[in-house]
Amino acid sequence: MKRVTGLGGVFLKCTDPQKMYDWYERHLGIERLEHGESAVFQWRDPQQPEEVGMTVWALFPRDSTYFKNSSSPVMLNYRVADLDALLEALAREGVSIDPHRENYDYGRFAWITDPEGNRIELWEPPKTPKRE
Repeated sequence: MKRVTGLGGVFLKCTDPQKMYDWYERHLGIERLEHGESAVFQWRDPQQPEEVGMTVWALFPRDSTYFKNSSSPVMLNYRVADLDALLEALAREGVSIDPHRENYDYGRFAWITDPEGNRIELWEPPKTPKRE
């Protein structure tokens, strides 16, 4: 079973997210989406060039609870092919798994914690129908 298939997102905590978004846009050209709460980098998988993938980049307030008890101001989101199978394997391996799940039209989410207390988000993008 393939576990992680790519990087789905990079999330950073900061004191003033709006100021930081402005700084990153001005100096690095990272433009926010219309809603202003993240930026998206689009890319293509060489194995499936007809499909467009994306990596989300977002800033969170320093007091955000989205990272739960993580000691890190950074949380990575990893793309996975089969969230349920991966979580079953991780449970057998003794990995700390948050029981909370979220499902949206843009995918399914779960969270784990590494041995140093870093929260990791796992994202299974929606399955796209095969083109014939």
